[in-house]
Amino acid sequence: MSAISHQLILETLNGYDPDKITIGVLGGHSALDVCHGAKKLGFKTLAVCQKGREHTYKKYFKTRADIDVHPDQPETWKSVKGCIDDIILVDNFGDIVNEDIQEKLRKHNTIFVHNRYFWVYCDFAKVESDFKVPIFGTRNMLKLEERDVEKNQYYLLEQAGIRFPKIYNNPEEIDRMVLVKVNEVARTYERAFFVAATPEDYYTKSKELIEAGIINQEGLDRAVIEEFVVGAHVNFNYFYSPVSEELELMGTDIRRQTNLDGILRLTAPEQIEVLKYMKPRMIENGHMTCTVKESILEKAFKAGEAFLKLTREENPPGIIGPFALQGAVITEDGHEEIVIFDVSMRIPGSPGTRFTPYSGYLYGNSISYGERIAMEIAQAKKKNLLELLVT
Repeated sequence: MSAISHQLILETLNGYDPDKITIGVLGGHSALDVCHGAKKLGFKTLAVCQKGREHTYKKYFKTRADIDVHPDQPETWKSVKGCIDDIILVDNFGDIVNEDIQEKLRKHNTIFVHNRYFWVYCDFAKVESDFKVPIFGTRNMLKLEERDVEKNQYYLLEQAGIRFPKIYNNPEEIDRMVLVKVNEVARTYERAFFVAATPEDYYTKSKELIEAGIINQEGLDRAVIEEFVVGAHVNFNYFYSPVSEELELMGTDIRRQTNLDGILRLTAPEQIEVLKYMKPRMIENGHMTCTVKESILEKAFKAGEAFLKLTREENPPGIIGPFALQGAVITEDGHEEIVIFDVSMRIPGSPGTRFTPYSGYLYGNSISYGERIAMEIAQAKKKNLLELLVT
Protein backbone atom coordinates (compact mmCIF):
# COMPACT_ATOMS: atom_id res chain seq x y z
CA MET A 1 0.00 0.00 0.00
CA SER A 2 1.28 3.42 -0.90
CA ALA A 3 1.19 6.37 1.46
CA ILE A 4 -1.46 9.02 1.05
CA SER A 5 -0.13 11.91 -0.98
CA HIS A 6 0.27 15.28 0.66
CA GLN A 7 -1.71 16.72 -2.25
CA LEU A 8 -4.75 14.60 -1.35
CA ILE A 9 -4.61 15.80 2.25
CA LEU A 10 -4.34 19.42 1.08
CA GLU A 11 -7.36 18.93 -1.17
CA THR A 12 -9.31 17.68 1.83
CA LEU A 13 -8.09 20.61 3.92
CA ASN A 14 -8.99 23.11 1.19
CA GLY A 15 -12.51 21.71 1.20
CA TYR A 16 -12.97 22.60 4.86
CA ASP A 17 -14.75 25.69 6.14
CA PRO A 18 -11.80 27.46 7.84
CA ASP A 19 -14.15 29.14 10.30
CA LYS A 20 -15.54 25.79 11.49
CA ILE A 21 -12.41 23.74 12.07
CA THR A 22 -12.73 20.99 14.66
CA ILE A 23 -9.74 19.60 16.51
CA GLY A 24 -10.18 15.85 16.81
CA VAL A 25 -8.50 13.17 18.93
CA LEU A 26 -8.80 9.54 19.87
CA GLY A 27 -10.47 9.20 23.28
CA GLY A 28 -7.43 8.40 25.42
CA HIS A 29 -3.80 9.31 26.14
CA SER A 30 -3.77 13.13 25.86
CA ALA A 31 -7.27 13.81 24.52
CA LEU A 32 -8.43 16.03 27.37
CA ASP A 33 -5.24 18.09 27.23
CA VAL A 34 -5.67 18.67 23.50
CA CYS A 35 -9.38 19.47 23.71
CA HIS A 36 -9.03 21.79 26.70
CA GLY A 37 -6.41 23.80 24.81
CA ALA A 38 -8.52 23.83 21.66
CA LYS A 39 -11.52 25.23 23.52
CA LYS A 40 -9.40 28.04 24.96
CA LEU A 41 -8.62 29.13 21.40
CA GLY A 42 -12.26 28.87 20.32
CA PHE A 43 -12.13 25.62 18.33
CA LYS A 44 -14.76 22.90 18.33
CA THR A 45 -13.57 19.57 19.69
CA LEU A 46 -14.33 15.93 18.92
CA ALA A 47 -13.21 12.64 20.45
CA VAL A 48 -13.47 9.24 18.78
CA CYS A 49 -14.31 6.89 21.66
CA GLN A 50 -14.40 3.12 22.02
CA LYS A 51 -17.59 1.62 23.42
CA GLY A 52 -17.15 0.86 27.09
CA ARG A 53 -14.50 3.55 27.51
CA GLU A 54 -16.46 6.60 26.43
CA HIS A 55 -17.89 7.98 29.68
CA THR A 56 -14.88 10.18 30.48
CA TYR A 57 -15.57 12.09 27.26
CA LYS A 58 -19.31 11.57 26.74
CA LYS A 59 -20.35 12.37 30.30
CA TYR A 60 -17.77 13.75 32.70
CA PHE A 61 -15.88 16.20 30.45
CA LYS A 62 -18.60 16.81 27.87
CA THR A 63 -19.24 20.51 27.25
CA ARG A 64 -22.54 21.69 28.67
CA ALA A 65 -24.19 24.77 30.10
CA ASP A 66 -23.41 25.41 33.75
CA ILE A 67 -25.97 27.45 35.66
CA ASP A 68 -24.52 29.37 38.56
CA VAL A 69 -25.55 32.11 40.96
CA HIS A 70 -23.04 34.54 42.41
CA PRO A 71 -23.68 36.28 45.75
CA ASP A 72 -22.86 39.67 44.24
CA GLN A 73 -24.79 38.89 41.07
CA PRO A 74 -28.23 37.65 42.10
CA GLU A 75 -29.48 37.01 38.59
CA THR A 76 -28.78 33.51 37.27
CA TRP A 77 -26.21 33.35 34.48
CA LYS A 78 -24.95 30.58 32.27
CA SER A 79 -21.39 29.52 31.60
CA VAL A 80 -19.96 26.46 29.89
CA LYS A 81 -17.92 23.71 31.48
CA GLY A 82 -16.22 20.70 29.94
CA CYS A 83 -14.10 20.49 26.79
CA ILE A 84 -15.49 17.69 24.59
CA ASP A 85 -18.10 19.04 22.17
CA ASP A 86 -18.84 15.88 20.20
CA ILE A 87 -17.93 12.22 20.23
CA ILE A 88 -17.97 9.52 17.58
CA LEU A 89 -18.56 6.11 19.14
CA VAL A 90 -16.83 3.07 17.59
CA ASP A 91 -16.76 -0.61 18.54
CA ASN A 92 -12.96 -0.60 18.48
CA PHE A 93 -10.47 2.26 18.25
CA GLY A 94 -9.09 0.75 15.04
CA ASP A 95 -12.44 1.45 13.33
CA ILE A 96 -11.41 5.08 13.01
CA VAL A 97 -9.82 4.20 9.65
CA ASN A 98 -13.19 2.95 8.33
CA GLU A 99 -14.50 5.16 5.57
CA ASP A 100 -17.80 5.99 7.33
CA ILE A 101 -15.92 7.24 10.40
CA GLN A 102 -13.51 9.23 8.25
CA GLU A 103 -16.45 10.81 6.46
CA LYS A 104 -17.90 11.97 9.79
CA LEU A 105 -14.53 13.48 10.73
CA ARG A 106 -14.28 15.34 7.43
CA LYS A 107 -17.84 16.64 7.78
CA HIS A 108 -16.74 18.19 11.07
CA ASN A 109 -13.78 19.87 9.27
CA THR A 110 -11.48 17.87 11.54
CA ILE A 111 -7.75 18.35 11.93
CA PHE A 112 -6.73 15.23 13.83
CA VAL A 113 -4.08 15.34 16.57
CA HIS A 114 -2.46 11.92 16.73
CA ASN A 115 -1.10 10.33 19.88
CA ARG A 116 0.36 7.02 21.07
CA TYR A 117 -3.12 5.49 21.45
CA PHE A 118 -3.87 6.19 17.80
CA TRP A 119 -0.84 4.27 16.59
CA VAL A 120 -1.18 1.43 19.11
CA TYR A 121 -4.76 0.64 18.16
CA CYS A 122 -4.57 1.36 14.43
CA ASP A 123 -2.48 -0.40 11.84
CA PHE A 124 0.46 1.77 10.74
CA ALA A 125 0.02 0.87 7.09
CA LYS A 126 -3.70 1.69 7.12
CA VAL A 127 -3.11 5.05 8.76
CA GLU A 128 -0.45 5.91 6.19
CA SER A 129 -2.46 4.72 3.18
CA ASP A 130 -6.17 4.91 4.09
CA PHE A 131 -6.73 7.65 6.69
CA LYS A 132 -7.75 10.55 4.49
CA VAL A 133 -8.10 13.07 7.30
CA PRO A 134 -5.51 15.82 7.84
CA ILE A 135 -3.21 14.88 10.73
CA PHE A 136 -1.46 17.58 12.74
CA GLY A 137 2.10 16.28 12.62
CA THR A 138 4.12 13.92 10.46
CA ARG A 139 2.22 10.69 9.92
CA ASN A 140 5.05 8.66 8.36
CA MET A 141 7.43 9.01 11.33
CA LEU A 142 5.43 7.49 14.17
CA LYS A 143 6.36 3.93 13.21
CA LEU A 144 10.00 4.85 13.83
CA GLU A 145 9.28 4.75 17.57
CA GLU A 146 9.17 0.97 17.15
CA ARG A 147 12.51 -0.72 17.69
CA ASP A 148 12.14 -3.41 15.04
CA VAL A 149 11.78 -1.17 11.98
CA GLU A 150 14.45 0.16 9.68
CA LYS A 151 16.01 3.52 10.49
CA ASN A 152 14.14 3.67 13.79
CA GLN A 153 14.66 6.01 16.73
CA TYR A 154 18.08 4.56 17.55
CA TYR A 155 19.24 5.27 14.00
CA LEU A 156 17.91 8.83 14.23
CA LEU A 157 19.55 9.45 17.59
CA GLU A 158 22.88 8.10 16.34
CA GLN A 159 22.77 10.17 13.16
CA ALA A 160 21.85 13.27 15.17
CA GLY A 161 24.83 12.75 17.48
CA ILE A 162 22.64 12.29 20.56
CA ARG A 163 23.89 9.84 23.13
CA PHE A 164 21.76 6.79 23.86
CA PRO A 165 22.52 3.58 25.76
CA LYS A 166 24.76 1.00 24.09
CA ILE A 167 22.65 -1.61 22.29
CA TYR A 168 23.56 -5.32 22.42
CA ASN A 169 22.74 -7.56 19.44
CA ASN A 170 22.40 -10.73 21.51
CA PRO A 171 22.64 -11.88 25.15
CA GLU A 172 26.09 -13.37 24.69
CA GLU A 173 27.51 -9.84 24.28
CA ILE A 174 26.37 -8.69 27.74
CA ASP A 175 29.41 -7.37 29.60
CA ARG A 176 27.81 -5.01 32.10
CA MET A 177 24.45 -4.31 33.68
CA VAL A 178 21.76 -4.10 30.98
CA LEU A 179 18.05 -3.32 30.79
CA VAL A 180 16.05 -5.73 28.65
CA LYS A 181 12.86 -4.31 27.10
CA VAL A 182 10.33 -6.93 26.03
CA ASN A 183 6.75 -6.50 24.87
CA GLU A 184 4.26 -8.09 27.25
CA VAL A 185 2.00 -10.95 26.23
CA ALA A 186 -1.21 -9.50 27.66
CA ARG A 187 -0.67 -5.93 26.49
CA THR A 188 1.66 -6.03 23.52
CA TYR A 189 2.02 -2.25 23.45
CA GLU A 190 3.43 -2.27 27.00
CA ARG A 191 6.92 -3.49 27.79
CA ALA A 192 8.15 -5.74 30.57
CA PHE A 193 11.61 -4.81 31.79
CA PHE A 194 14.25 -6.83 33.56
CA VAL A 195 17.83 -6.18 34.56
CA ALA A 196 20.70 -8.57 33.85
CA ALA A 197 24.47 -8.38 34.33
CA THR A 198 25.67 -11.53 32.51
CA PRO A 199 24.38 -13.83 29.75
CA GLU A 200 23.52 -16.42 32.41
CA ASP A 201 21.57 -13.82 34.39
CA TYR A 202 19.66 -12.91 31.21
CA TYR A 203 18.65 -16.50 30.49
CA THR A 204 17.60 -17.20 34.07
CA LYS A 205 15.41 -14.10 34.40
CA SER A 206 13.87 -14.34 30.94
CA LYS A 207 12.94 -17.99 31.63
CA GLU A 208 11.20 -16.96 34.87
CA LEU A 209 9.16 -14.29 33.04
CA ILE A 210 8.17 -16.70 30.27
CA GLU A 211 7.08 -19.33 32.80
CA ALA A 212 5.05 -16.65 34.62
CA GLY A 213 3.27 -15.80 31.36
CA ILE A 214 4.41 -12.17 31.38
CA ILE A 215 6.45 -12.46 28.17
CA ASN A 216 6.87 -15.12 25.49
CA GLN A 217 9.76 -16.32 23.36
CA GLU A 218 8.59 -14.38 20.31
CA GLY A 219 8.68 -11.14 22.28
CA LEU A 220 12.03 -12.04 23.79
CA ASP A 221 13.51 -12.65 20.34
CA ARG A 222 12.56 -9.09 19.41
CA ALA A 223 13.61 -7.53 22.72
CA VAL A 224 16.00 -4.62 23.01
CA ILE A 225 19.01 -5.21 25.25
CA GLU A 226 20.54 -1.89 26.23
CA GLU A 227 23.14 -0.61 28.62
CA PHE A 228 21.66 0.19 32.04
CA VAL A 229 22.24 3.90 32.56
CA VAL A 230 21.92 5.33 36.06
CA GLY A 231 20.99 8.99 36.31
CA ALA A 232 18.23 11.46 37.15
CA HIS A 233 15.35 10.57 34.84
CA VAL A 234 13.79 13.41 32.88
CA ASN A 235 11.67 13.72 29.75
CA PHE A 236 12.35 16.79 27.60
CA ASN A 237 9.10 17.78 25.89
CA TYR A 238 9.46 20.03 22.84
CA PHE A 239 7.35 21.82 20.27
CA TYR A 240 8.57 22.81 16.83
CA SER A 241 6.58 25.56 15.12
CA PRO A 242 6.63 25.50 11.31
CA VAL A 243 4.89 28.90 11.41
CA SER A 244 7.60 30.68 13.42
CA GLU A 245 10.34 28.13 12.60
CA GLU A 246 11.32 27.98 16.27
CA LEU A 247 11.95 25.13 18.71
CA GLU A 248 10.37 25.48 22.15
CA LEU A 249 10.77 23.50 25.36
CA MET A 250 7.25 22.95 26.65
CA GLY A 251 8.21 21.28 29.90
CA THR A 252 9.97 18.47 31.72
CA ASP A 253 8.55 15.51 33.59
CA ILE A 254 9.26 12.00 34.85
CA ARG A 255 7.17 8.84 34.59
CA ARG A 256 5.13 7.13 37.28
CA GLN A 257 5.30 3.37 36.85
CA THR A 258 3.64 0.42 38.51
CA ASN A 259 4.55 -1.59 40.40
CA LEU A 260 7.99 0.01 40.57
CA ASP A 261 6.77 3.22 42.25
CA GLY A 262 4.99 1.22 44.94
CA ILE A 263 8.10 -0.81 45.69
CA LEU A 264 10.26 2.32 45.88
CA ARG A 265 7.97 3.79 48.55
CA LEU A 266 8.78 0.92 50.89
CA THR A 267 11.63 0.89 53.35
CA ALA A 268 14.74 -1.10 52.40
CA PRO A 269 13.90 -4.10 54.66
CA GLU A 270 10.35 -4.19 53.24
CA GLN A 271 11.69 -4.03 49.67
CA ILE A 272 13.97 -7.01 50.30
CA GLU A 273 11.03 -9.01 51.64
CA VAL A 274 8.59 -8.01 48.89
CA LEU A 275 11.09 -8.78 46.11
CA LYS A 276 11.15 -12.39 47.24
CA TYR A 277 7.59 -12.71 45.96
CA MET A 278 7.26 -10.29 43.07
CA LYS A 279 9.32 -8.73 40.32
CA PRO A 280 9.43 -4.98 39.68
CA ARG A 281 7.38 -3.93 36.64
CA MET A 282 7.56 -0.61 34.86
CA ILE A 283 4.15 -0.02 33.31
CA GLU A 284 3.53 3.66 32.81
CA ASN A 285 0.41 5.05 34.46
CA GLY A 286 1.13 8.74 34.80
CA HIS A 287 3.71 11.49 35.02
CA MET A 288 5.06 13.93 37.58
CA THR A 289 6.47 17.32 36.75
CA CYS A 290 10.08 18.08 37.51
CA THR A 291 12.56 20.80 36.63
CA VAL A 292 16.18 20.86 35.54
CA LYS A 293 18.79 23.42 36.43
CA GLU A 294 19.45 26.04 33.79
CA SER A 295 22.92 24.76 32.88
CA ILE A 296 21.22 21.66 31.46
CA LEU A 297 18.82 23.66 29.27
CA GLU A 298 21.55 24.47 26.75
CA LYS A 299 22.27 20.75 26.33
CA ALA A 300 18.55 20.00 26.04
CA PHE A 301 18.04 22.58 23.29
CA LYS A 302 21.15 21.35 21.48
CA ALA A 303 19.78 17.80 21.47
CA GLY A 304 16.34 18.97 20.38
CA GLU A 305 17.73 21.07 17.52
CA ALA A 306 19.97 18.20 16.36
CA PHE A 307 17.08 15.74 16.35
CA LEU A 308 14.80 18.19 14.57
CA LYS A 309 17.39 18.91 11.87
CA LEU A 310 18.03 15.22 11.26
CA THR A 311 14.33 14.38 10.89
CA ARG A 312 13.91 17.13 8.31
CA GLU A 313 16.78 15.64 6.31
CA GLU A 314 15.77 11.99 6.69
CA ASN A 315 11.96 12.26 6.68
CA PRO A 316 10.78 15.56 5.15
CA PRO A 317 9.07 17.66 6.36
CA GLY A 318 10.40 16.30 9.65
CA ILE A 319 8.91 16.85 13.08
CA ILE A 320 5.82 19.07 13.17
CA GLY A 321 4.64 20.28 16.57
CA PRO A 322 5.16 18.10 19.66
CA PHE A 323 7.91 15.57 20.29
CA ALA A 324 9.92 14.37 23.28
CA LEU A 325 13.38 13.05 24.05
CA GLN A 326 13.07 10.88 27.16
CA GLY A 327 16.06 9.80 29.20
CA ALA A 328 18.28 10.79 32.09
CA VAL A 329 20.94 13.26 33.11
CA ILE A 330 24.10 11.46 34.17
CA THR A 331 27.40 12.63 35.63
CA GLU A 332 30.65 11.45 34.07
CA ASP A 333 34.16 12.74 34.65
CA GLY A 334 32.82 15.76 36.50
CA HIS A 335 30.34 16.90 33.85
CA GLU A 336 26.68 16.25 33.17
CA GLU A 337 25.38 14.65 30.02
CA ILE A 338 21.94 13.80 28.66
CA VAL A 339 21.34 10.19 27.64
CA ILE A 340 18.13 9.45 25.72
CA PHE A 341 16.25 6.16 26.18
CA ASP A 342 13.11 6.82 24.13
CA VAL A 343 11.74 9.20 21.54
CA SER A 344 8.10 10.31 21.15
CA MET A 345 7.44 11.70 17.69
CA ARG A 346 4.02 13.10 18.62
CA ILE A 347 2.37 14.61 21.68
CA PRO A 348 3.73 12.98 24.86
CA GLY A 349 1.24 11.61 27.36
CA SER A 350 1.95 14.08 30.14
CA PRO A 351 -0.58 16.90 30.60
CA GLY A 352 1.50 18.22 33.48
CA THR A 353 4.21 19.89 31.40
CA ARG A 354 2.41 23.22 31.75
CA PHE A 355 3.16 23.12 35.46
CA THR A 356 6.86 23.48 34.76
CA PRO A 357 8.12 27.03 34.12
CA TYR A 358 9.58 26.80 30.63
CA SER A 359 6.61 27.78 28.44
CA GLY A 360 5.92 30.57 30.94
CA TYR A 361 9.43 31.95 30.47
CA LEU A 362 8.59 32.23 26.78
CA TYR A 363 4.94 33.28 26.76
CA GLY A 364 4.48 34.97 30.13
CA ASN A 365 2.03 32.32 31.30
CA SER A 366 2.57 28.58 31.26
CA ILE A 367 0.58 26.85 28.55
CA SER A 368 -0.39 23.24 27.94
CA TYR A 369 0.48 21.17 24.89
CA GLY A 370 -3.17 21.34 23.85
CA GLU A 371 -3.18 25.11 24.00
CA ARG A 372 0.12 25.34 22.11
CA ILE A 373 -1.22 23.09 19.33
CA ALA A 374 -4.36 25.21 19.08
CA MET A 375 -2.26 28.40 19.02
CA GLU A 376 -0.26 27.00 16.10
CA ILE A 377 -3.40 26.04 14.17
CA ALA A 378 -4.95 29.45 14.83
CA GLN A 379 -1.81 31.27 13.68
CA ALA A 380 -1.50 29.09 10.58
CA LYS A 381 -5.16 29.65 9.72
CA LYS A 382 -4.71 33.41 10.08
CA LYS A 383 -1.63 33.38 7.83
CA ASN A 384 -3.06 30.82 5.39
CA LEU A 385 -0.30 28.35 6.31
CA LEU A 386 -2.31 25.33 7.48
CA GLU A 387 -0.63 23.23 4.81
CA LEU A 388 2.60 23.44 6.82
CA LEU A 389 1.02 21.68 9.79
CA VAL A 390 -0.71 18.65 8.31
CA THR A 391 0.23 15.44 6.55
